[in-house]
Amino acid sequence: MTEAQWGEGTKSPAIDWHMSAALQNVPRGDGDLAEVTSLQRAVATWLELDPQHRADATLTPERAVLLDGVAHTHFQGEAIAMLVDHLPANSDGPA
Repeated sequence: MTEAQWGEGTKSPAIDWHMSAALQNVPRGDGDLAEVTSLQRAVATWLELDPQHRADATLTPERAVLLDGVAHTHFQGEAIAMLVDHLPANSDGPA
């Protein structure tokens, strides 16, 4: 029999930064269009946006992301900053 373990690691397990994510309401050419990319790249791209586009942005990952025991299916505006704190150290931003 396996014993369940409830600790800090279960509240925020490792994030799959390679899963697909859509970053919406951000400038692309002459309009505000969605971009589908990896979660890591989407968060790094959000960091480079001006304050107004950061506030308007919506990030929808392929699967829910568990942070502090809460499953998030999308992040709106400054809520995306919650993911910034968890970015891998080797995140080099958008290409």
